[in-house]
Amino acid sequence: MRTPRNDRIGETGRAGKRGQHAPERRCVVTGEVAPADRLVRLALGPDGMIAPDVLGKAPGRGAWIGVDRAALEAAQAKGKLKGGLARALHEGGFAIPDDLGARIAAQLQRATLDRLGLESRSGTLISGNEKIEQAARRGQVRLLLHAADAGADGRGKLAQAWRVGEDDEGSGREGWVLPVDRHALSMALGRENAVHLALIDARAADRVMTHLSRWQFFTGWSRDAANRVSTDDSRAAGYGAEPDGSVVSGPISGAY
Repeated sequence: MRTPRNDRIGETGRAGKRGQHAPERRCVVTGEVAPADRLVRLALGPDGMIAPDVLGKAPGRGAWIGVDRAALEAAQAKGKLKGGLARALHEGGFAIPDDLGARIAAQLQRATLDRLGLESRSGTLISGNEKIEQAARRGQVRLLLHAADAGADGRGKLAQAWRVGEDDEGSGREGWVLPVDRHALSMALGRENAVHLALIDARAADRVMTHLSRWQFFTGWSRDAANRVSTDDSRAAGYGAEPDGSVVSGPISGAY
């Protein structure tokens, strides 16, 4: 059986160059193999501490996980995570922080918001109901995103325009509800009242989805959960905040 390496990503990046097979890695918790861009890298620091490396750029040895936060924390509590890491890293003299799951979630959030900020500055992301609706009806929208506290009516109206523009009426296509509120999005983009967003470039949409899909999978966020969140609830639940309660802002280490 083929055994993909459990080490750092090569120079081609997580997904590899266009037209090439994406690199694969093995999850140390489940043993399953998957493309590296669907997994999260854990890096062994010089201080012997395991730390999340969601961009896959930290130097040194590392291993990979492909489970959600609940499964990770269960594996950590049972010692299964440490055993898997010891086998992958070929040593046992390391420490795993108790709040590893929270640290991974925070890094995934920041990576996604930073990516949105970069797309905004490059002109591939637009915001504002009227602007998005016009672009959607013209068939220019490649990905539609909403803040967690966006109203159902607003989401529905833009989704309908998107389906019309894509000649996809009746499909139920709705776009993605982000696990953060409008305050966090506004901070990340440097815009006021960023509630609805749209990517108008296919490659930009792919770049955002690489981060967003991992974030949503790890946190267990779903559209059903989003539909139950009101404006006040999203603030109270901490969407858009770091584990210490501070709002995510600024780039995380490493370049895209």
